[in-house]
Amino acid sequence: MAKWDNMLSVLWMLRYGRKLTAAQIADNLEISVRTVYRYIDALCASGVPIVSESGHDGGIHILESFKETPLFFDSVELKALVDASKFAEGAGYPYTEELKIALKKVEVGLHEEQRHNLYRQTSGLDVISPVRASFTIPLLRDLEEAANKGQTVRIAYRKANAEQADEREVNPYGLVYNRNQWYAIAHCQRSKAMRTFRVDRIERLEMTEFHFEKPEFFSASQYFRDESEEGLEADGPLMVIRIEGEPDILNTIGGHWHLRHYVTERNDREVTFLLDVQTMNKYLPKYLITFGTAIHIREPQELRHQLQEMAYRIAKHYEDKPN
Repeated sequence: MAKWDNMLSVLWMLRYGRKLTAAQIADNLEISVRTVYRYIDALCASGVPIVSESGHDGGIHILESFKETPLFFDSVELKALVDASKFAEGAGYPYTEELKIALKKVEVGLHEEQRHNLYRQTSGLDVISPVRASFTIPLLRDLEEAANKGQTVRIAYRKANAEQADEREVNPYGLVYNRNQWYAIAHCQRSKAMRTFRVDRIERLEMTEFHFEKPEFFSASQYFRDESEEGLEADGPLMVIRIEGEPDILNTIGGHWHLRHYVTERNDREVTFLLDVQTMNKYLPKYLITFGTAIHIREPQELRHQLQEMAYRIAKHYEDKPN
């Protein structure tokens, strides 16, 4: 067993509360008593309050104040924990506050030099998180709880551009975080099919008394990935789409999480897609208009006309509105 593994084993043996002699620890780990004392010295240097008492009832033990302190990470592991908490908070992780409390417990067990080094190593990295609605935190917790318990939930869900939410009962199978958004993968009882729901579009959620069984080995992330990468919006005719622009702009469009799977040709000035007509009509105009005059649609003519009409409606909207 490696040195660090042995030291960690000594720590966990002592955390059970009873006193142990060096000989007992040595026998358990199949190492020498001398090595046990070396490990004890190293643990003490790391800030672990180990006490050694001599006499008939003596032995080695840890002070009660340390028993709840999750310590014994090296400097890189501590840095990784703190940095990971920043990314978790930026993603809207629903247990951010609990994570902060856990890290505080870790910091309490550090000695002054360790705390100084941890601050120095982690002060150079920050995560800028998008503004999120606070109501998503309890939603994420409830959805995860329902998925773990196999409990059906009733939600009021508002689709994109819908005027009001509609109610449905779903069986949550898991949560997925992708491109700054949280999604619930669930079986919708109304449509009798798997569906993906954006959590920030759930206006209300309540638990029901009904339960379900999730398919064995189901992976929410794999389902989301398969739906994003392989599924077309609908069966139907395919359309060749050619877009001209600067290389960096084409990189952005060609690297889009969904469009990248339909690239058929690419050079420094042009990218070509083969995409179903329904997806093109539903999503592309709204997406491509954000690039303004930085791109030029070579074909199809239908897509060019859609962008023209959208640009005209926007111009007309501001032309008719008073200041």
